[in-house]
Amino acid sequence: MEIAEKTALVVVDVQQGFDELALSLPRNNPDADENIAALIDVWQATGRPVVFVRHDSVEEDSPLRRGYQGNDFKEYVRARRGKGGGAELLLTKSVHSAFLGTPDLDGWLKAEGIGQIVVAGIQTNFCVETTSRMGGNLGYDVVVAWDATYTFDVEGPFGWRLSAEEAARASAVQLHGGGFARVVTTAEVVRAVG
Repeated sequence: MEIAEKTALVVVDVQQGFDELALSLPRNNPDADENIAALIDVWQATGRPVVFVRHDSVEEDSPLRRGYQGNDFKEYVRARRGKGGGAELLLTKSVHSAFLGTPDLDGWLKAEGIGQIVVAGIQTNFCVETTSRMGGNLGYDVVVAWDATYTFDVEGPFGWRLSAEEAARASAVQLHGGGFARVVTTAEVVRAVG
């Protein structure tokens, strides 16, 4: 796998509100936060661009709503912002895709001459998957660091339920098998950058 020097790391919704959800819902990938931090560190150490995405929920009871502490980035992300030598972008959104946020991600990536993105963050089967699908549709070479993402148990129609692990695996299979992205491990990405 090749990770170009201008490849952007897109860190999706690594916010405190998800720690609240984890108190009541089972989640997968217990090492995801450590892996996300490792990706940010290697991106910043090599001067590559990093996009920090924050979900500003418009739902009044959401732990990600603006003005609530859950909207803030997790501490390890806050501590790393502004520390790299490469370009950095803060993007906010109220929908699943970072490509529909402010400022315009597609426009920024194109202005920076970036054709490849690595996506990590929360939740695997929602904002990470939607951002990755849209990136693939827009022609970007999308890489998803699967173990640098996590999600929660989810219920769908007809009372169907998927565990967090099942939901994350289904997302990975659809992204990779559908040609939207290459789904890999954090270690693979770090090796390719190093």
